[in-house]
Amino acid sequence: MNSDFTVSRREALQKVGFGFGALAASDLMAAMKGDSSSESPLATRDSHFPGKAKRVIHLFMNGGPSQIDTFDPKPSLAKLDGQELPDSIKKTLQRTQRNRAGTVWASPFKFSKHGESGLEISELYPQVAKHADKLCVIRSMQSEIANHSPGLLMMNCGHPTLARPSIGSWVLYGLGTESEDLPGYVVLMPNGMPTAQSRNWTSSFLPGVYQGTHIETNVKKGEMIPHLKRSDIRTGTQRNLVRLTQALNQRHQNFREGDERLNSRIHSMELAFRMQTAATDAFDITKEPEGIRESYGDTPTGRNLLMARRLVERGVRYVQCYHGAGQPWDNHGALLPRIKTLTKESDQPISALLTDLEMRGMLEDTLVIWGGEMGRTSTIQKGPKDVEKYGRDHHVDGFTVWMAGGGVKGGMTYGSTDDFGLGIASDPVHVHDLHATILHLLGFDHKKLTYRFSGRDFRLTDVHGKVVEALLA
Repeated sequence: MNSDFTVSRREALQKVGFGFGALAASDLMAAMKGDSSSESPLATRDSHFPGKAKRVIHLFMNGGPSQIDTFDPKPSLAKLDGQELPDSIKKTLQRTQRNRAGTVWASPFKFSKHGESGLEISELYPQVAKHADKLCVIRSMQSEIANHSPGLLMMNCGHPTLARPSIGSWVLYGLGTESEDLPGYVVLMPNGMPTAQSRNWTSSFLPGVYQGTHIETNVKKGEMIPHLKRSDIRTGTQRNLVRLTQALNQRHQNFREGDERLNSRIHSMELAFRMQTAATDAFDITKEPEGIRESYGDTPTGRNLLMARRLVERGVRYVQCYHGAGQPWDNHGALLPRIKTLTKESDQPISALLTDLEMRGMLEDTLVIWGGEMGRTSTIQKGPKDVEKYGRDHHVDGFTVWMAGGGVKGGMTYGSTDDFGLGIASDPVHVHDLHATILHLLGFDHKKLTYRFSGRDFRLTDVHGKVVEALLA
């Protein structure tokens, strides 16, 4: 070999080492600057067509609120109060409800007409009633299984038993998020978890980056988001560690294309670091003017809904607010005192949220949804003799959900239940239809928002669902 081309082993290692260093440095710089060639899976994306709504706040009354005591007046029941259900009606109930059905119990609460629309709302919701002309009340909702876990999964994920992505995950997958520093899908939950727990906000077979982020909001001591901040390392040092780790992760990913779990971990790490500042700000409601805080009320529900407004204002795409742990609206007994408490807890905050969104010009493109996983029967359950102990059973064959803002018609009702408040008299709306309509308001054809998994294209509405055009403004 020509001696001009001869190099020592030490020189060869030095040159190769400089090459590795330069390569690592280029990866690090790309991670610091943001590599435009690898777009974030949470980046904003166009919908199928221009949607009226850009974001959703879902007020989930978990347990199943009684529709005939809140938004579906049944004056005809007054004449039937205390009577047994006719067998022709009783046989239409699901077997468990049929066996537990007692006598008819007319609502003890007064309904009045409100707003220019004359929408009838119970005395239990006097503050919400002031927004009657904004509400689109669906009185003919139908689901499938009259029990809590399948009911919650049906309302959230479109299937009562099988693992499916939640609606918030589908929305985030379809639209991305406008916030780089906060999760795109947030679940606010005071005092514990709902029935079916994290399955309610799962991303299932969608990439994990689209899963809901659960936040326990009624925290009296410590951090609302545990381990969000580190006290053992300075911010600048931590930033450098994150950048180096991300550069190594990115190189690792380049050899493993299509590994969604790895991709989700990488983006979760990036988001967690950015949240150290953004989340601390977003959840700090003390930064709100005193008048705003007073309008929502210093209660778990009031704080939840104010946080929800602060989150959507900062670009979070889907926020779900549960009323409390377990199923607080599941009033099998003592309905009178319990529903008075539950509506008092939620009335003022909901009214304040609608007012606040409207005042900020956000209500027109923020879809607000109210309802539970089911409704209640118009009969009492067998057993108690004391009216204060009366309760209503589960019911999925005719219940109420309302929406406001985000492109829906206000001051209207859609569909109706029969004179017993149990069956559908006109215009049934299945949960699949509700989901299809929500996606339409966000700009999606529910049949085309799909994800390929296990050899088939899945969608939120499965093979069902139709858009309820009458609800659209």
